[in-house]
Amino acid sequence: MHFDATTFELPRGLQGLIEKTQPRTEPAGLPRRSFLKLGALSGFALGAFPLGTLAQDAAAPAALKPTQQPSAFVHIAADGTTTVTINRLDFGQGVQTALPMILAEELDAEWSRVKSVHGSNDPAYIDPMFGMHITGGSGSIAHSFTQYRELGARTRAMLVQAAAARWQLDAASLQTRDGFVVAPNGQRLGYGELAEAAMALPVPATVTLKDPKNFRLIGQATGRLDAKPKSSGQQDYGIDVRRPGMLTAVVARPPVFGARLKSLDDSAAKGMAGVKAVLRVPLDRGAEGVAVIADGYWNARQARAALKLEWDSSQVEKVDSVRQLAQYRALAQKEGPRKFNDDVSAIKGAKHQIKAEYVFPYLAHAPMEPLNCTIEVSGDKAQMWVGTQMPGLDGMAAATVLGLPPQNLQVHVQMAGGGFGRRAIPSSDYVVEAAQVTKAARTAGLNAPIRTLWSREDDIHGGYYRPMHVHTAQIGFDAQGRILGWDHVIVGQSIVKDTPFEAFLFKDGIDGTATEGMKEPYELPMRLTVHHPKVNVPVLWWRSVGSTHTAFVMETLIDEIARTTRQDPVAYRLALMGDKHPRHKAALQLAVDQSGYGKKKLAAGRAWGVAVHESFNSVVAYVVEASVKNGTPVLHQVTAGVHCNLVINPRTLEAQVQGGALMGLGMCLPGAAITLKDGVVEQSNFGDYPVPRITDMPKIAVHTVPSAEAPTGMGEPGLPPLAPAFANAVARLTGKPLRALPFKLA
Repeated sequence: MHFDATTFELPRGLQGLIEKTQPRTEPAGLPRRSFLKLGALSGFALGAFPLGTLAQDAAAPAALKPTQQPSAFVHIAADGTTTVTINRLDFGQGVQTALPMILAEELDAEWSRVKSVHGSNDPAYIDPMFGMHITGGSGSIAHSFTQYRELGARTRAMLVQAAAARWQLDAASLQTRDGFVVAPNGQRLGYGELAEAAMALPVPATVTLKDPKNFRLIGQATGRLDAKPKSSGQQDYGIDVRRPGMLTAVVARPPVFGARLKSLDDSAAKGMAGVKAVLRVPLDRGAEGVAVIADGYWNARQARAALKLEWDSSQVEKVDSVRQLAQYRALAQKEGPRKFNDDVSAIKGAKHQIKAEYVFPYLAHAPMEPLNCTIEVSGDKAQMWVGTQMPGLDGMAAATVLGLPPQNLQVHVQMAGGGFGRRAIPSSDYVVEAAQVTKAARTAGLNAPIRTLWSREDDIHGGYYRPMHVHTAQIGFDAQGRILGWDHVIVGQSIVKDTPFEAFLFKDGIDGTATEGMKEPYELPMRLTVHHPKVNVPVLWWRSVGSTHTAFVMETLIDEIARTTRQDPVAYRLALMGDKHPRHKAALQLAVDQSGYGKKKLAAGRAWGVAVHESFNSVVAYVVEASVKNGTPVLHQVTAGVHCNLVINPRTLEAQVQGGALMGLGMCLPGAAITLKDGVVEQSNFGDYPVPRITDMPKIAVHTVPSAEAPTGMGEPGLPPLAPAFANAVARLTGKPLRALPFKLA
């Protein structure tokens, strides 16, 4: 499925956020639905919707919006069990605990009776700031904090009003605590007793929220609601979906992106046990593939291996990583669009100069759960089970392929085993593929539910990588470390060009996601040139997006200037920040203080490394201890200083930082690169595309700067500063700066 960026309109709220203007106006309110009958997904009667529609509907000033209706988010059973529907995908980040905590705080629910379920492509579950269904940009808590507080407060107000009516008392005289409404005389009514009557009442348009000093749940270290099922192996993911009569499909995809089928001999495959059909299907980016449908995954996979296939790649570029690097280096020497255009002429006369080239490879997302999507069609309606970060967009894409109105396809969002951006694709590639397989199966007379399942090798070969980048820098500075000029070039594919996001993130020839993190938070003159070559390799955001490479470049070069001028790297950073970045300073100082940096004597052969970076409005600073053993860098200890404003659940934050740091460490490990030869990806599984293992995990201590301000994002900010902090420690040990990821000491 292809979206024309010239005609596809993003919601105005997303436009406004990107353009730093006022948030969009959301649509008029939902009809009130039965509180007790709602459950997780019954709001689908409203249907899916084109992304531009909600933003264009004018809301009556007093009307509540779908995102503000308690009936879509809260279900209180007769026994008082409160089920909270989350408007995001949980794929390990813990929002299925944090969002209910926020709502339960204002509701005064008894936490031991709170559960959570995923939402759907119902309009109620859009991101209230972006105006579309999306889990990304570390925005789940940041964007829904006030929303879920108000949902809890509205539900509480309705329960109190119902109790007041039953007791014939003034609602202002009543209190709530742990799932009960309490009268002045101590009489109590449980929320379960009041729920049905409460939800027959009008939803209050305005509510008073708690003073943060009165929070009882928010800010408390709270065990995750999914901890037991995950630790006991009972958690279901998208890959675990089972439907009556379901068949499983695997797809043979071309080895070169965009190639088409030249010839197919499927005679052996069709005769194998359990095989129901072998079908040619259109694939992403104009390619063609072969779907093998069988009564189970193993039968389908064995039959796929028996196919005799010839591919025609004569009409597509065959990328070679060695040639590509040479092309990028040549492009870096040319004039191009400018992000910053400060005067850098003083570089030539500077006492000290640094000339540097950095190389960053393609990276696969490699989530533990490979991609999968199950579709069931019944007449003119369909259901889809998938762990998706964008259920609205994916639902529309699948409906289009199946020839159904978007409102006739219901998306059941499933828990996902990781994603890191791979489950949020503007092209909806793997969902469209599953829809094409289902469509072809129905045409062939197979009307069963079809689960399209990728293998690990399919996932690694399947594209949509973090782009390869080359950076070049020429910096001039004086003996005191004052930067006189910084001339910088970035070469890498755009991840938003030719997508619906192009109109808002691609400005003046530059993809804004490629340059995020450059220059800030330091006061320095920079000229930044950007080139975006078109390459036949599909690319996508990868956890922390542009900061995966910009943080490494900025923080290792800043450290190199400090070493060259014999300055303490912490003091140098603090001075270079000036007075405009108090959150950076607070996070860095916290990490320094808690690590013992400058005070604790390190073991022989170890060195300190420091880095600080802001992404998605949160700042993370790392102070690390590292060594080099037998020519291999080893990370021993990590101390994090985090400024993300108010912390909802300290346990979730700690896990997010630990996971981000480990993923950042993964970028440093030997072999952590996707390479191509003659258009074919050379890696296939964890044997040749390693991920960090438990033996690589350093000790990590996470500390947060206290704040009562509204929370900012934490899904991604823990990743970017880890690699540069590690590299800076290694550079202090070896005397040589590291200019590439993964690390290359030779």
